[in-house]
Amino acid sequence: MSAPSVPNNATAASAGPEPELVARARAGDREAFAALYYEHYRVVYRFLLIRTRNRHLAEDLTQEAFTRALRRIDAYTWQGRAFAAWLTTIAKNLYLDELSCGRTRLETPVAELRDPQEHGRGADSLALRELEAVEAHETLRTVLHTLNAHQRHCVELRYLDELTAEETALVMGRSVGAVKTLTHRALQKLRWSTGAVSV
Repeated sequence: MSAPSVPNNATAASAGPEPELVARARAGDREAFAALYYEHYRVVYRFLLIRTRNRHLAEDLTQEAFTRALRRIDAYTWQGRAFAAWLTTIAKNLYLDELSCGRTRLETPVAELRDPQEHGRGADSLALRELEAVEAHETLRTVLHTLNAHQRHCVELRYLDELTAEETALVMGRSVGAVKTLTHRALQKLRWSTGAVSV
């Protein structure tokens, strides 16, 4: 099952302001919820696909995320956050549930280990690469905390969750231009924090 194409009537419905669509969906308007579904399906699916690395599982969890959202739509209240942020929270909880049940086994491909006899310093080189990776991860965690909450969220969505600027804008409830500006300023601050640029 692939991402659904957006029918014309759903496109028209989704053109309105999101709070109005949410209010209509809360009132039981199925077309309004369908418009929200078609508007946000790809963001939720991509969010889950990046984590599961399994197309079929991501599709199943995406469907379940929207099923839960439909069941709980009356509990949702607009607080200035994009509806997509609520959906991705549901999707994240589903993914964590999947992991805790042990049904999902994630495998990360690693480079083939070379015989140390082939290259005299093969084992040393491998150990150094692993150490550098750990240090890079720790550095990233440290420097991300130098950003304000909006900048950190933006960078995490763009570079850790690998969302596009458009998808990030949708999740954050901002314009694409605002996301690009936020990203630019965050990256400048990160470069300064890591000493990549002089002041």
